[in-house]
Amino acid sequence: MTAADRLAMQRALELAAEAATAAEIPVGAVVLDADGRVVAEGRNTREATHDPTGHAEIEAIRAAASARGSWNLDGCTLVVTLEPCVMCAGAILQARIGRVVFGAWDDKAGAAGSMYDVLRDRRLPYRAEVIGGVDEHASIALLRAFFGDRR
Repeated sequence: MTAADRLAMQRALELAAEAATAAEIPVGAVVLDADGRVVAEGRNTREATHDPTGHAEIEAIRAAASARGSWNLDGCTLVVTLEPCVMCAGAILQARIGRVVFGAWDDKAGAAGSMYDVLRDRRLPYRAEVIGGVDEHASIALLRAFFGDRR
């Protein structure tokens, strides 16, 4: 865990809060390059775009690929407030992202160690290092507040 990871998580939490304000599930993501510099960021946009793939991770990966001029994000780290789902884990591996740092575990749909472990599955040709539970309480607090207001 690096200082850049911690700073990126703080930014991801800000993006998650912005998503909540826009009536989106509060998830934010940041892509860092190998030197810890921010390449791109994203937040959930499914409601606004009517796009089921509008997860924070997908938005950040698309923006990073565009910024770098390549789909290959080897050497990058994805920092996200919620454990990636199966769809996002697949995109992470397809983009060759080598590290994933996340906040809250997702016992219902997580694919980085809780429900599934797609990111570290030895049967796949690419794997990612996974660091979970970073600023977990802040991520959980945003999610609980969001869903608590809707129940």
